[in-house]
This record gives sequence, structure tokens and C-alpha cells, in this order.
Amino acid sequence: MDEDRDIEAEAFRVNPGYALGRIAKALMTSAEHPDHETRERARQKVSKWLQVFEGVVNGDIAAGSRTPVADVPEWATLEVVTGGFATGELLAGGDILDHERSLLAELSISARGSERQTLNAYFVTEDGMSRLRDQLASGRYDIQVPEEGALLVAAWLVNNGHAEIARGLLEQIGAFFGRLRFYPIPAAEPRRFSSRVFLQNVSTTIDDLNSISPNRQILAQKEAIEVWAPLYDKTVNLFLETVEGEPPVIVSNGDAESEVKGGRPCSHYPNEWAVRAQSTLDEYATKRKVHTLCGKPDRKKENFRQLRLYLARCIDDARSLSDVDVNRIRLLLARSVYRRGVPESDRCKGIRARQSEQIRGATHYEVSRVIVSRLEQHPLDVGLDELDSIVRPITIEESERFGVETTATIPPSIQHKAQRCLIETVDELIERGVITSGDTLARVLPQITSELRAAGITDPILRQLYASIYRAFRRRRSLLLMNLESQVKIEELPWVAAIDGFRREDLSAQALARETLREIVTLTLTSFPHAIIPNKLLQELRALAKDSELDLPLVDEIAADIFQGQFSAKYVRAAKRAASLLEGGLYEAYYGIEYATIHKIAEPPERQSSWFRRPISNRFAELCSSRAGVRYGGWDVVTHGMIIEQQQILTTQNLAVLFAALDLRRDLDSHLPLLAQHCFRWICDRQQANSPTWHGLLIMLKNTAYAWRQMIFYLALLPDDQIQEFLVWADEELRLQQPDFQSRFRPALDGLRLAAEGKSIDDQECGCRFLGWAKGRQWLLGPDLGSQHFNGDI
Repeated sequence: MDEDRDIEAEAFRVNPGYALGRIAKALMTSAEHPDHETRERARQKVSKWLQVFEGVVNGDIAAGSRTPVADVPEWATLEVVTGGFATGELLAGGDILDHERSLLAELSISARGSERQTLNAYFVTEDGMSRLRDQLASGRYDIQVPEEGALLVAAWLVNNGHAEIARGLLEQIGAFFGRLRFYPIPAAEPRRFSSRVFLQNVSTTIDDLNSISPNRQILAQKEAIEVWAPLYDKTVNLFLETVEGEPPVIVSNGDAESEVKGGRPCSHYPNEWAVRAQSTLDEYATKRKVHTLCGKPDRKKENFRQLRLYLARCIDDARSLSDVDVNRIRLLLARSVYRRGVPESDRCKGIRARQSEQIRGATHYEVSRVIVSRLEQHPLDVGLDELDSIVRPITIEESERFGVETTATIPPSIQHKAQRCLIETVDELIERGVITSGDTLARVLPQITSELRAAGITDPILRQLYASIYRAFRRRRSLLLMNLESQVKIEELPWVAAIDGFRREDLSAQALARETLREIVTLTLTSFPHAIIPNKLLQELRALAKDSELDLPLVDEIAADIFQGQFSAKYVRAAKRAASLLEGGLYEAYYGIEYATIHKIAEPPERQSSWFRRPISNRFAELCSSRAGVRYGGWDVVTHGMIIEQQQILTTQNLAVLFAALDLRRDLDSHLPLLAQHCFRWICDRQQANSPTWHGLLIMLKNTAYAWRQMIFYLALLPDDQIQEFLVWADEELRLQQPDFQSRFRPALDGLRLAAEGKSIDDQECGCRFLGWAKGRQWLLGPDLGSQHFNGDI
């Protein structure tokens, strides 16, 4: 019975209430968001999260497992939503795609209900294998999910005399022929592999530009000036024709109230006046049916509306106007003449000309149509080699087609959208602001690492195939895992395992991978020194480390809401490397670490046996809990966060491992003061930015505390005199901030100064240790913001 209870408890460790929360949030967005496309995306999210919820509740999805969907092998690519939850859908499965329909039509095959089974079976025939060999030879294929490369691998194996290995592969995947695509997507052009990368393809960039909608406010302004201003002037002119004497005008009498001078309107009506007046009203009615953006002409208090109403009465029966009505018309005319002069005057014409000039420039929407038309001339599923032809001046032909002046410039925001598909080196894309974070960098790195991983394969056709599968594999989203399980590795895919034996160990390939690893890490730290390396980027660094034959215990950032009170062996190894690098320095002093204790900790086993459900005693986890002043237990997210933060402090969250193993000080020593200054400025900016929500405020605290830790790591590698120089600089920088922030943040800087002087922060009253997680009120929030205790995931 106890065993049954343990198993049952394990099954419910992932709370389906999380899925309900995501459903509720998406439902609100789908109902209330003003943007149609956003509402549609939210509706799709509702559908996906409903699948997750139903699957977890029904037991069809085992959240936290490497194989969360029953009867689906670990190598199958699952649809995974935020948080690492599988929906139960397979990305290589689902509805038949367009290229599959085209092939069925080409082959004149009718296979209603069994299309995928039929196509997979076709590709293992001689005719199908011949088609696959042609695609391999030409390189004209695309692999979006790893499964689409399986039969290409089989074709290569058969073509190179390894039919037995191919047969073994087909036996492993054959049971899924009816569900999954194991064949590639045809491509018009061969895929290119190089050290230059792109963030997104042309098609996605076009979608981004198509999301630019006309600015209603600007269009309303253009309508007011181009459509209604001429009609308003025409209406004023009609009434001025009825004035006896000089046109009415407002005259200021010094400090006294202004008065209206000039003749009275509606004194006489020239020939055909009523006909022209009616024509003006008819013109307004006709244009109003088409031009509806500007609401000003119909507002009750607007001169234009009042004059039109009076115009209609004059046409119907001018004698119906009372003296009050005529005086009102006289005042309306006087206001117009006072502001702009009479409509035919040089003054009025000049004002109208300036207004027209102000709205003459093309809108972002109009320019985006031109850029989209240019992008559509290029292959849609790859990036662009150059941007000059996309952002060049508007041509005469384009001006006539899109109604955009040839003098119109391409706005910077549209240029920025366009360059997201530019093919360039990583450092150039960072310089251009295309790659803006470690997460973004992780998206493009597979384009480089795929080629490096394939470098040990001598056959160029197989090398390209492996690189294509690798890129697709890196697009897989990570699963939520428990019991210290690891994500599926590419070598576990049967079709990758089948060709792994054709890779040769190559010292030059190892050296290239190691140098690339150094360059990527250096670029990441110098570009985003304040941010911890995100998990997705760590995957790429691990791949490079493996090819470099470097043993790097790189540790992931653990989500507080799924923490189980344990750390695997690599966290202990990472902490020991940090101890070796930082013992006796500023970092150890500031955080009150006893690195001698770290050296004595034995490494725990990598993972628990599947049958053993209860948490084990973990000395490293116990040390983290003790340092945080909490005990692990239950599902208190704040407690989890405090323990995890201590783990990050002790391991430096990969900084020490990378600096030591890659000898980064050789290249970064001279940059360390600048990296620390960047962190300090970033912290000041983020701490003073307005956060609209309490949750956002807590995230800010966490991220700025992490940046503070990175800053102290950089400082800890500097000699004492440079640390003192930084403290002087930081003190001056803090004095430039808002007074309230100065007083709130001063204890953090004082705490750092105490540590630099070799004094304990805990024994002093004038300094504080800046941490991101806390129970109760966080001292940095100030006394007026109440309690910071938070029982949710930050």
C-alpha cells in the first residue's frame, strides 16, 4: 500500500492547476485583446492547454517524464507548450501537409485515411529511394523536425553499401509509418551552411511587416487635411459671399475682452448661391460615406458642423434664421478668419500648404508595403545575403504602384524588422541589434554548431544531412522533467545513431569546436554581461564542449516551481571549480562562503533509481538551504527560489566553469572593469523602471540581483586597486540617480565596500547583501511597498 501511495503521489506532483491558470489567461486575451491576430493566437493557446489539462487529468500525459505520452518513444518530437508540458500531439504527425498532397497527386495515389503510411511505404520502394538519393545529391530538401531526415539516412546507407544498418533503422521506425513523416520537405534550392547566420527567414520577416497596420490617428489627420479642410474652407467662403461689408474678424482690445468686427453674414445671396451651397452639402455627404476615420466634422461643437447646419437652413429658408442665428454664424466666421485669414488669402493658403507638407510623408504602413514587395522577390525559406536592395530609395515604379513619394525614407523601425532576416556573422548581428540576448543567440547558434558537429563526417552529402537533422533537433522544445532526468540527446534518435559510426575523431575538428566555444562564450559575456547564460544557449555550449572533448559541468537555471530539493552531481562539480577559482577573494567575502566546506562535499549520484520516490539526503542541497536560512519542504516557491539562488551563488551559474576551462581571462582581463560597469548601470536602470505589476517587480528584483552577482564575479578577478577604482566610479554613478533610489540602493554598495575591505557584511549595520529572493519584505523595495512574501513563481 505504501508503494501504491508513493506512485500515486508521484503522478500528481505536477499540479494541473498550472494548466488551468494558462487557460484562464489565454481566454481573457482571446476575448479582450484589441488585436485580431493576438486574439486568434490566444484561442489556439486555449486549445493546446486544454489538451495538456485533459491529458494530465486523464493520465494520458505523464508530466515530468522523458516519455510523457503513452506508446510514444522518447525520440519522437512532441508538441510542447510553455513550462515544458506536452500536449500529446506529435510535430511530425498531424494533418497532411501541402507537399504531401502534391506528391500523392503526382503519384496518382488514392490513400484516404492512410496517406502518411502510403507515403512512408513509397519512399522505401526503389522509386522512392531513387527520389531520396536525388534529393541528397542536390541538397534540395528541408528538414523542419528531425523525423523528416530518417528515410534520407536510410537512402544514404543503402547507397553506400550499408543495407543491413538501413534495415535495422526501418525496423525501429516502421511501427510509426502511419503517424509520422519520415521523409523530407522538397526545397527549390539547396541549403547553405556557413559561419554566417540569420535570425529568421524571409517569410517570417514578411509576416512581421504585414503585421504593421495603418495608424488610425495618422490616417484621420491626413483625412482631415486632405478631405475636410478644403470643404470647410469652401463652406466658409459661401457664407463670406453673403456678408455685407468687410469679413467678420475677432479683434483684441488689449486687456479687455475681444470683440467681433466686420459685416453681417446672410445679408444677401449672390446668383446660384443656393445651388453651389447644396452642391457643397452633397459633396460632404458623398465623401462622408467613404472617409470615416476623422470624426471631427460631425462633432456638435465644431465650427464645420455648425456652419453646415446653418447652410442647410439658408438653402431651405433663409428667413428662418433669427438674429441669434446670424450672430452665431458671424462669430464662427470671425473665428475662422482670425485663425487663418479668408480662404483665398495668402495667409490661409500658406497654412494649408504647411499642413499638407506635414502629412505628406509616407506612413509606416505604406512604406512596409514597398519593403514586402521587395522581399517577395527572394526565396522565402532562407535569409538574405544583403540588405541594400531592400532598403534602397523608392523607385518611380514603386511610387506609382504604392502611392509613396520617391523622396520617402525607410523608417529605422522598418529597417530593423527587415534586417532580422539578414545573413551575417554573429558579432555583426549583435552590433546591429538583431541579436539582443542570450536566448536570441541560442536561436541562431545551431546554424554554426550543426556544421561543427558534422565536421567529423568525411562524406559531404552525409555531412549536410547530419547538419540539417541537427538544426531541426535543436528546434525541439525542452520537456518538464523530474527526478533529475535529462533531456533527450540527438544520439538517441535511431537515424542519428545509425550514422554515428561514420564520424571520425578529428583533432582539427576538436580544435575548431574549442575555438568556436571560446568565441561564442566571449561574445555572450561581452555583449550581455549582466545576464546568466540561458538554458537554451547552454545546450549549444554543451554540444561544442562535447566536440571539444572538454568536461564542463554546465548547470541549468532551475525553475522554482518545479524544484524537488535536489541538485545533481554536476552542480557540486561546478561549485568546486568555482571554489578553486575564487577562494580567498572578493566573491567569497561578499557572499560569506566557506569554500573549504565545498571542497569536502562528496558528489551525489547523477539520478535516482526510478523506483525510489523519496528525496535523498544531499549535502550540497542542505548547504544551500542552510545558507538561505530555510528548510526544503512542500511547494513554497519562495523557499525554492532562495535555495536555488544560493546554488547559483556557490556555482557562479557557469561563469567560473567557463573562465577556468576556456582560460577566458587571457582575452577578457582588460574588459572586466567595463563588464562590471555595464552590470551596475543596467541594475540602476532596471531598478528605477516602473513595473506595472507586483509580479513584474519581483522578476526585476531577481534579475538585478543576478546581474549584481555577475558584477561581483568580474570584480573578484581584478586586483585590489582596480576594485577600489570601481567602487569610486560606482559611488559617483549612484549619485547621478534619483534621490529615492540612491537611499534605497546605498546599503548594497556599502556592503560591497565592506567585503572589499575584508570585513563581514553580517557583522555591520551599514551594508546589506543584495539577493533576489526573500521571505517577507525585501529591503530594496522600501518601507512603503508592504510585504514581499509571494507564493507564486517569479
